[in-house]
Amino acid sequence: MSLPEILPGTADLLLIADHASAQVPPGIDLGISPALLHDHVAVDIGTDALTRRLARALSAPAIIATVSRLVVDLNRDPADLGAVPASSDGHLIPGNWNLPDEERALRVEAIHAPYHAAIAAEIARVRPALIISVHSFTPQLATRPDEQRPWPIGILYNQDDRAARRGLVALASRGLHVGDNQPYSGRDLNYTMDRHAEAARIPYLGVEVRNDGLQSKGGVARWTHILADCIAMVRRGLV
Repeated sequence: MSLPEILPGTADLLLIADHASAQVPPGIDLGISPALLHDHVAVDIGTDALTRRLARALSAPAIIATVSRLVVDLNRDPADLGAVPASSDGHLIPGNWNLPDEERALRVEAIHAPYHAAIAAEIARVRPALIISVHSFTPQLATRPDEQRPWPIGILYNQDDRAARRGLVALASRGLHVGDNQPYSGRDLNYTMDRHAEAARIPYLGVEVRNDGLQSKGGVARWTHILADCIAMVRRGLV
């Protein structure tokens, strides 16, 4: 069983990082070059460091994934075929081709289910006033080379936009070009927040930072400062 890492905190917030890890558990062979595990298809680059720094800055608890999304995507419904991807942004994942149902079920049972059980348990223990989902995105998709992704940061949401609207204003007030449900829509892909925030009517911020801003300690420090201020502003506005 692969359990998420849980960081303690006293603030009435909860940070969640679905795609923070590039780790592949022993016994699973994805059939890919090890170099691909450093690519955005395997991990949301920079989110592990960013989530940890935000947790310290905000004294907030955090739940951080410890398995690559190429093994099983924790931000997708496990019934979705894309939860165990056979390809991603043009890269084939041979170890996931024609995966036996028993192997797929085992990954869900050993990785996906305990991750979401940990989130549910933390929310049941101390219901947060605000959940923050931390992700990053690549400046350009290999399969869509003509598609522009100019936003240094985006805020994603589905139906509940209480926190998102405040977050968009807080970030834009700093002069940032903020993606409103960009680079993709939270109405299309929002599984973790739909399950744990929307369903429980807990306000949430779905944060997407462009990963070229998170590839140095200075970049992570900059976004920690920006997002800590933004999150604090959003939290005050929800009172």
